[in-house]
Amino acid sequence: MIDPRELLAIKRDGGALTAAQSAELLDAYTRGDVADYHAAVLLTSIFIHSMTDKELAGWTRGMIGTGRTLSFETDRPKVDKHSTGGVGDKVSLPLAPALAACGCAVPMISGRGLGHTGGTLDKLEAIPGLRTEFDAEELQGLLDSAGFFVAAQTADLVPADKLLYALRDVTGLVASPPLISSSILSKKLAEGLDALVLDVKVGSGSFLTNQEMANEVTRRMHVIASDFQLPMTIFRTSMKAPLGCAVGHTLEVAESLECLRGGGPDDLRELVTLLGGELLRLSGVASSEEGGRAKIESALDSGRALAAFEAGVQAQGGDVAALEAEGGLPAAPDLEHLCADTAGYVNFTDCAAIGRAVGSLGGGRTHLGDEIDMGVGLVLTKRQGDRVDAGEPLCAIHHRGGVGLEEACSQLLAAIEVVDSPEVEPLVLDG
Repeated sequence: MIDPRELLAIKRDGGALTAAQSAELLDAYTRGDVADYHAAVLLTSIFIHSMTDKELAGWTRGMIGTGRTLSFETDRPKVDKHSTGGVGDKVSLPLAPALAACGCAVPMISGRGLGHTGGTLDKLEAIPGLRTEFDAEELQGLLDSAGFFVAAQTADLVPADKLLYALRDVTGLVASPPLISSSILSKKLAEGLDALVLDVKVGSGSFLTNQEMANEVTRRMHVIASDFQLPMTIFRTSMKAPLGCAVGHTLEVAESLECLRGGGPDDLRELVTLLGGELLRLSGVASSEEGGRAKIESALDSGRALAAFEAGVQAQGGDVAALEAEGGLPAAPDLEHLCADTAGYVNFTDCAAIGRAVGSLGGGRTHLGDEIDMGVGLVLTKRQGDRVDAGEPLCAIHHRGGVGLEEACSQLLAAIEVVDSPEVEPLVLDG
């Protein structure tokens, strides 16, 4: 059996692990033959000394090798999108069915919310009856019936990532560019994709709050994708302000349905069409990004994307009728408005505090096992750079009997200011 101390010494002294050493260590750790305290020392050394590009590629292969890879049988190109996470980021909900409506297969493995961001799986589970836990054989059936699925990581898909991410979380080692990159791409590469688009969020509402770290994560993911010869495009997008108007699980599902009906906030639609259009280009369904955008727009405006979404909801056990019925989705019974004290222009100073405000109401978690109140949240009535008059509402707060309301208002007041002139940055920073 491997002696982990020998490999720990290599990283401790700033050296690089070979692909074989990484694979052996990761496999032993996943089997339980390497203790958490050894793994924590290794992760700390990687956090401090980083990894070479070659080492990172080998490490990612070792991560994938700890479990099975998915191999879906379909004539359609298999595509997916991943976001590094942000406040109000609900792009996956309308994007996956829009891509399916355009002829792609979308095997989307997603995660749950933690901290100030909401998780795609949690949002979907606001739909009564909808399941997100499936085995690999069931996932094939979902892809056959609906053309897409949004589901949790199976137990045997990159199991090393689950273990290492939990350990990074409790030891304060999440913010490491090579570890972030390998964590994201190991799962996506294990899906057997033909093309991938990544949305790297930058700003106070993201986990990547500064441009330097975002640049390094972007570079590292390009290195890994190139090593695996995976067609991939990365867009960096602003998370200075929440995406869309709604923040909170049921509220974000409702806003996603607006997008699927051809409406919804402009920034949400822009990202859905941008990311979707590029995936159609990468997969050969469209000859250009512009042509791909037009196809996604047509799917949204014609109702085909909505029909695909309903088929996906039904395939995953959800109540399709609840999407249309008044009160069909969980809702908070009480409403409070936060109003501006002065006239001017809205400016978000701490977007993450918006997410924390929803968490205070019961709509978030600090530990993976925490229960979520799906109905609480907020809807912005004023966006970044909008003109506002004194006494005019900034947002509507959906709460349950005042639980967490005082703390939520405190967070919102710290996050939103009214300034003398509008400050707006582009949604798409580059691509």
